[in-house]
Amino acid sequence: MPKKGSDPVWCVVMFDLPVKTKTQRKQATAFRQNLLDLGFCMAQLSVYVQYLPLAAKLSNLVKLIKEKLPPGGDVRILSVSDIQWSKMIRFSSSAEVSGEEKPDQLAIF
Repeated sequence: MPKKGSDPVWCVVMFDLPVKTKTQRKQATAFRQNLLDLGFCMAQLSVYVQYLPLAAKLSNLVKLIKEKLPPGGDVRILSVSDIQWSKMIRFSSSAEVSGEEKPDQLAIF
């Protein structure tokens, strides 16, 4: 967990959503799209991540995710420090792959 609100963190959202009916599948797709709209990137099928330069923004993000959760859905949200994230070991097809780099700050014109 971050020590203070000014520390950067990676927000990891892991979820299971019901997809047995057509309505449930539409709701699951809408939930995934909402995560993308909030600035998340898909790490795995039901795991999305976002870099937050300020941990203080995490509580608002959690609230927005909770509001969009479909009925019967199960979500876990984990905040990971920048240091912990950089120590991640990642494999793809048995080959080690470097982890995601923290994004550059956006320039506002």
